[in-house]
Amino acid sequence: MMKLFKNEDAFTGLEAAIVLIAFVVVAAVFSYVVLGAGFFTTQEAQRVVHTGSQQASSSLEIIGNVYGYSTTVGGDLTSIEFTVGNTAGGTPLDISQMLVTFTSGETSKVIGYDSDHSSVNKTAATPKGLPAVGNWTVNTTYNDIGAQNHLLEPGEQFVLNITFPAEAKLGPNTPFSVNLQPAVGAVYPIKKTVPAHLNLVNIL
Repeated sequence: MMKLFKNEDAFTGLEAAIVLIAFVVVAAVFSYVVLGAGFFTTQEAQRVVHTGSQQASSSLEIIGNVYGYSTTVGGDLTSIEFTVGNTAGGTPLDISQMLVTFTSGETSKVIGYDSDHSSVNKTAATPKGLPAVGNWTVNTTYNDIGAQNHLLEPGEQFVLNITFPAEAKLGPNTPFSVNLQPAVGAVYPIKKTVPAHLNLVNIL
């Protein structure tokens, strides 16, 4: 009678191979996850840098003086006028999408865009001129590139006029601020103080 001997060497080798394959698969999946996370982080970093550079390159700047107007000598300041343009290397801005806010003391208001009195609105029934109370508009444009429109492109200059809200009492020595917030770009604050004596036209 023959005696059977049990030899498990082959099974041991097969089990080792299965374990090795499992380790390789787990390592591959883990590597894929790590690489995916790395690519995502890199793309997000690129997006942040691109957005930051776009924001920085789309800012406004004031060219020249800020002029303040009063309806009577020695009265209150009723409106201001100034010229804006793009900073060096800036991208075109839709000026009609700009958010303008006014603050003085406890008064804080959003100044709306008066397109009817804008010099770039050729279909307006109302001729260009001072905007309605509590509004702003584009009085004049210079160095227009192509057709005249609301797009403030590099090299162009827009003269803006802002009429203060009726509740704003800007008498002598009253501080106030006007913030210009383009659709894309940094906020440009204008902080001024009303002179001790107002003429009809004043340099602030």
